[in-house]
Amino acid sequence: MQFSENSRVWIYQADRKLNDTEAQQLQQQLNSFTQSWTAHNNELKAGAEIRYNRFILLVVDESQTGASGCSIDKSVNFMKQVEQHYNINLFDRFNLAYRDGNEVLSAPRAQFEELIKQGTINQDTIVFNNLVQTLADLDTKWEVPFKNSWHPQLFRDLITV
Repeated sequence: MQFSENSRVWIYQADRKLNDTEAQQLQQQLNSFTQSWTAHNNELKAGAEIRYNRFILLVVDESQTGASGCSIDKSVNFMKQVEQHYNINLFDRFNLAYRDGNEVLSAPRAQFEELIKQGTINQDTIVFNNLVQTLADLDTKWEVPFKNSWHPQLFRDLITV
C-alpha cells in the first residue's frame, strides 16, 4: 500500500527486542487490525510495520479519512492487548532507544543517563525520536544523532557539545 509522505505515524517502542517468531505473529495481528481499523465507520487507509523487532509503526493516510479520537482509542486498546500478549511495555516514553554499532538497544532513563556519563552514548550516537508524526519525518528525523534530537534537552547537564 502506498502512503502519502504526510501520512500520520505512531511509533510504539518495546522495552525488549521481539524474537523473530513473535515479530512474525505480531505482524499478522497488526495486518488484521489495520485492515479493519475504522474512524466513525469509515475504513482508514492504514498499515503497520515492525522495525528492528522493537518498534511498531502504525500509519494512517489521512488524505481519505482522518483518524478520530475513537479510532486512536481503538489503536491504543489494541496496543495494550499486544503488551499483555507479548509481555512487553510499549508506553514507557522514558525507555530510550539508541544504536550501539548495528544493534538497537534501549535503556530506562536512569541507565541511559549512566551510559552518557560513561561516554557510551555521546553527541554522535544514533538515537530514536519516537515523537515523529509523519512518514516524511520518519524518514528524516527518526534515527538521528543525539545532538540533533530532543534528547539534549533532557540531559543538558551531562553532554557537552
